[in-house]
Amino acid sequence: MAQTQVILLERIEKLGKMGDTVTVKPGYARNYLLPEKKALRATKDNIAYFEGQRKNLEAENDKLKKEAEKLAKKLEGLKIPLIRQASEAGQLFGSVTSRDIAAGAAELSKEKITREMVHMNRNFKLIGLFPVDVILHPEVKVEVTINIARTEEEAQTQAKTGKALIADRGADEREEAKDERDAEKEAALEEVLEEGALEAEKEKQADAEEAAKAKEQADKEKAEAKAAEKAAKAAAAEEAGESAEEPTEEAAKEEADKDANSYKE
Repeated sequence: MAQTQVILLERIEKLGKMGDTVTVKPGYARNYLLPEKKALRATKDNIAYFEGQRKNLEAENDKLKKEAEKLAKKLEGLKIPLIRQASEAGQLFGSVTSRDIAAGAAELSKEKITREMVHMNRNFKLIGLFPVDVILHPEVKVEVTINIARTEEEAQTQAKTGKALIADRGADEREEAKDERDAEKEAALEEVLEEGALEAEKEKQADAEEAAKAKEQADKEKAEAKAAEKAAKAAAAEEAGESAEEPTEEAAKEEADKDANSYKE
């Protein structure tokens, strides 16, 4: 995708400081940086122009920055009450916008605060106290607190205690629910661990039984082999004894001749 090079005329968060030449997407340059006069296209002529005006631009920036720092001190710690209709649960019938916050800040401070200065990433739809950034200059930011309540009395109570009357209760309930879920998870984990330990013990016992059976079989085979060997030896010894008791053929012939001679005499 084609990219566009621009020269920054002021500090842009996460992009660069005044005088930096940066590469951005064409749409970002065309729809925001250029029309808001926060940058110039990085052409040869514009680069030469910026270098010629650098001192004046930097001096003007320093002046605006000092004015913004004075205003920041005035706004610091400001709590802006915003009275809105809401349900008993604290849900607003509508929402609080950057325009509402800018108007409230301007009324309290008696200074010019525009909606463009209010930095929000969401609209607020609950009763309670919420921090909001107000950007007074590219290099100066201050945090104020919006105090959303249903009545002036509620707003005063919230400002005094620093706690939301309803939003915090909901937060407490959510925290309790979270704790319960965590406890359930831990109990389930313990149960799983116990089941795992029980299963491991069963496997251990099964292994032990199998080993015992194997040893018993080995001992039996060993005993049978020993008995067979003993029987073989006994058979061999018996056979040897019988052979010794039987007369040889030559001895039998001599005995017969002896008997014959005795008869003749």
